[in-house]
Amino acid sequence: MSKHTFNLRLAASYESSENKIAAVDVQVLSENGWEPLELNTLTPGFLVYVYSMFTCQHLYLRTNSTERGLVFAASQGEILVEAGEDWLLEKVGVKFDVDLAAGEAGEDDADYIIARMKQCPVSKNLPQNIEIHTTVDFHHG
Repeated sequence: MSKHTFNLRLAASYESSENKIAAVDVQVLSENGWEPLELNTLTPGFLVYVYSMFTCQHLYLRTNSTERGLVFAASQGEILVEAGEDWLLEKVGVKFDVDLAAGEAGEDDADYIIARMKQCPVSKNLPQNIEIHTTVDFHHG
């Protein structure tokens, strides 16, 4: 049985206390290594779906961190999605490492933000029977 695995990563910088994106670079892991993700009409639909999961998580991370007074300098993120041979989702793993420009993030902040990330519209529509892991680590840059 052959599984389908998708791995994306992003590196972003921010320009305001609202955690607005100044620059973002998204890459996809292919058989040739990490390559820039270029979305267009030829991009496979499932890869677009994985990208939508990733960007929704990033949006909810930024928005809910802003509400907690956490100002980003930069972040690095990664999503790993596994689907079975039949293309049904089995596992989703999301990890973000955030370099803070201002604010102090406690464990309760990370827990709250991760809980809010699960409310993103894409996440809310994931099957309930799959394995989902989300990690957010805050550091002072």
